[in-house]
Amino acid sequence: MTSKFFAFLDRMKLIDRWALMRNTTKEDVAQHTTQVAMIAHALCVIENTLFGGKLDGEKAAVLALYHESAEVVTGDLPTPVKYYDADINRAYKNIESRAEKKLLATLPDELKDAFSACVQPDKSSAEYKIVKRADKLSALIKCVEELAVGNSEFKNAYDATVKGLEDAPEKSVKYFIETFIPAYSMSLDYLLD
Repeated sequence: MTSKFFAFLDRMKLIDRWALMRNTTKEDVAQHTTQVAMIAHALCVIENTLFGGKLDGEKAAVLALYHESAEVVTGDLPTPVKYYDADINRAYKNIESRAEKKLLATLPDELKDAFSACVQPDKSSAEYKIVKRADKLSALIKCVEELAVGNSEFKNAYDATVKGLEDAPEKSVKYFIETFIPAYSMSLDYLLD
């Protein structure tokens, strides 16, 4: 049997994010998932090292790599549309779940259980919650980068994302914002200095 699973996932590089907004730099879903995986891992390391957490950073990184896998079937639905109202959000979650099942159905039977835990993870796990925070931090980084080059199109998204992160219970999120986010507005000269 030929499995289409990884060929599907490879198409993440073809799906543009932020499609309804003017972008100075394009971002695709593959780039996004890589960034989210790094941030999720970092949040776990920070939480464990500085705040006594007991998170599995490797698990969080793997969950992050697969967290947008449904988008190879659905495409990227912009956040304002996805969360416009409860009915649309519920319908999208249903479409997303069906897309994940379709994707998992392309695997050989003997691998389905192992990859199901990545594509449709336990949403109550601490690592999954960290991935959700990392996803928002990735959005914040995109906003900071766009605003730094004068693209005011991202001002409302920046404000909404900051507001969405304010109530994060993990201390690592605030630490990441205070310690690492400011550097994303720096030019290469400042980063190398």
